[in-house]
Amino acid sequence: MEVQGSIKLIEATKTYGNNGFRKREVVLTTEEQYPQHLLIEFIQDKCDLLDSYSAGQQVKISINLRGREWVNPQGETKYFNSIQGWRIESLAQNAAGGVPEAPLPPMDQFEPAKENGEEDFDDLPF
Repeated sequence: MEVQGSIKLIEATKTYGNNGFRKREVVLTTEEQYPQHLLIEFIQDKCDLLDSYSAGQQVKISINLRGREWVNPQGETKYFNSIQGWRIESLAQNAAGGVPEAPLPPMDQFEPAKENGEEDFDDLPF
């Protein structure tokens, strides 16, 4: 799945526990009639993907929806959802000075097409 919008906030990377688990959160604001503020988490090595982005940028984020079950000490079962990002790309690369499109060669470098005469007739169906 993918979501698009503008980056509202990027949190610093946080490390949890002795095993070095890393998580970084970004808030993406969608652009629709009723904008949504989606908290998307990037974990482990994916945290570094956010280093080159900042608030206000238009992006597309590839996500996975995650759900988990938890039983509290009173025996009640609770369910939690999270959105995990695994790829992010800018939507305004060319406008923001990103990779430019390859220029077309000048028109005088193209040769005109030859007319299709009887000697060029081909009976192939394609």
